[in-house]
Amino acid sequence: MECQSGCCVVNSLNPQKFCTAKTVFLHCVPWQKPAGYLCWDHSECQSDCCVTNSISASRFCKLRTIFYQCIEWRKPIGALCDDHSECQTKCCLSLNEINPPRCVPRTGILARCLPL
Repeated sequence: MECQSGCCVVNSLNPQKFCTAKTVFLHCVPWQKPAGYLCWDHSECQSDCCVTNSISASRFCKLRTIFYQCIEWRKPIGALCDDHSECQTKCCLSLNEINPPRCVPRTGILARCLPL
């Protein structure tokens, strides 16, 4: 397909290519997925943010925060965990020798990650 703008890109989930106008900086920008669409990589998303949003392995395009951060989903309090980084509270502890580690709230005046 020939385009007057010289800009022929995919602009939807349909693999067919379409003519589109170039940006003010004369770039040809392909269509990117909006928030909520399945993705594999940040570059697929309008927000440049592709993260998991639950315990499932699926990844979705997500809007960035007001500070332009792309924050990964984290497990809630009570969920099984292996590392502090997996938890919303950033606190993963085994409360006794028998039970596996779980995401727990931070405690104390300085909100530290300490066993209760």
